[in-house]
Amino acid sequence: MGGEFLTGAIPSGWKATTLGEIVRRGGGHVQTGPFGSQLHASDYVAVGVPTIMPVNIGDNRLVEDGIARVSESDADRLSRHRVRAGDIIYSRRGDVERRALVLPEQEGWLCGTGCLKIRLGSGGVDPYYASYFLGHPDIRTWIVRHAIGATMPNLNTSIMEAVPFLVPPLDDQRAIACILGSLDDKIELNRRMNRTLEEMARAIFKSWFIDFDPVHAKAAVRRQHPKWTDDQVSRAACPKLKPEIARLFPDSFEDSDLGEVPKGWAVKTIGDLAEIVGGSTPRTTEAAFWEGGTHAWATPKDLSKLSVPVLLETERQITDDGLAQISSGLLPVGTVLLSSRAPIGYLAIAEVPLAINQGFIAMKPRLGVPNLYLLFWARSAHDEIVSRANGSTFLEISKSSFRPIPLIAPPPEVFAAFERLAKPLFARLVSSEHESRTLAALRDALLPKLISGELRVPDAERIAARCA
Repeated sequence: MGGEFLTGAIPSGWKATTLGEIVRRGGGHVQTGPFGSQLHASDYVAVGVPTIMPVNIGDNRLVEDGIARVSESDADRLSRHRVRAGDIIYSRRGDVERRALVLPEQEGWLCGTGCLKIRLGSGGVDPYYASYFLGHPDIRTWIVRHAIGATMPNLNTSIMEAVPFLVPPLDDQRAIACILGSLDDKIELNRRMNRTLEEMARAIFKSWFIDFDPVHAKAAVRRQHPKWTDDQVSRAACPKLKPEIARLFPDSFEDSDLGEVPKGWAVKTIGDLAEIVGGSTPRTTEAAFWEGGTHAWATPKDLSKLSVPVLLETERQITDDGLAQISSGLLPVGTVLLSSRAPIGYLAIAEVPLAINQGFIAMKPRLGVPNLYLLFWARSAHDEIVSRANGSTFLEISKSSFRPIPLIAPPPEVFAAFERLAKPLFARLVSSEHESRTLAALRDALLPKLISGELRVPDAERIAARCA
């Protein structure tokens, strides 16, 4: 049926059933999202009711970043697809074993096309417990195995209703959900803090290198007080910057090929600031390249689900022999990775030495160039990068097309000042992300033991309390 825990001994007081039986007993439903004919691309608006798509299904949580929206009138027209707190959302195709629990603050959102909604009803099953149970490795495997379609797995209501399910007493359900939820709460807290840290670093980059705020401010003060010293201008124009940093910025602009730039700053290419390399895939049929591999080997898929732009691990590893097949070799920690096709634009800083496949452009910063500058530049220059891509099947940016992209480079001392401010923010982010990975691993280890009854609630509470 699922895993051994469903076919073996069941803890006393627990009941084996199916998800469909729980839904029927509780008066709930398993329901697909609206058909494409009911919701068109033209119906989406900038401000409105969030509409859940498969891309918004994270690890047992909904991801609001970039979520599509529809008007209130369209949401009312499709009111049967509105979600309630406690509903569980699945993708109907593709990554079908991932699910997300709808939280109280997400009530009223719309279950969109391509998703499937489970409403348990009042059948004596805690939705938080249910969402964790459905994350059990055996259940995830069961869902993938029973999904329809050889190329692209698909779910339907019948498959989901047949999912095996274990129902402990309600108190045990709530205790299990509380233990695992305490770990998830800490992970979510870390995620929000990391987002704030990233935004702080990005704000500095934008202010200094895109908007030139310190230069504009000093120029305005200089026009009013032409006889002031640079220290006087710096203090008056940039009171929030340390004087030694404010002094690094000029108080005027000059013409360049990219328009007006701060006086003394240069127009260079990304190839001047970073060594640009690509990667490849060792022959997958050659076991000597893969079996027992110890070197991280990245593909764009490793970047696609990152919540922050740091890569701590990769799905696959290669051997020494496999690494020897890749001309760019093992890239050092701090390398900036940009997916170069399908799609262009995933970004991350490598926090482990790694090799890459052919779906990347990797930027190895030259001496004195902060990798965070390269990261934020690549994000800000996305449209320019895509405009230089080509390809009939899918767009791809080549290394030769990427290297000549022009950008504005400040003097080395400005780079150094930016790194002094931004690097500690990212160091905290990386530390927090490591902690979240540890907590997630603990949660995933506790989950099957709790649900099988192998680990009792009091023991798990002590373990979780020590870690969270």
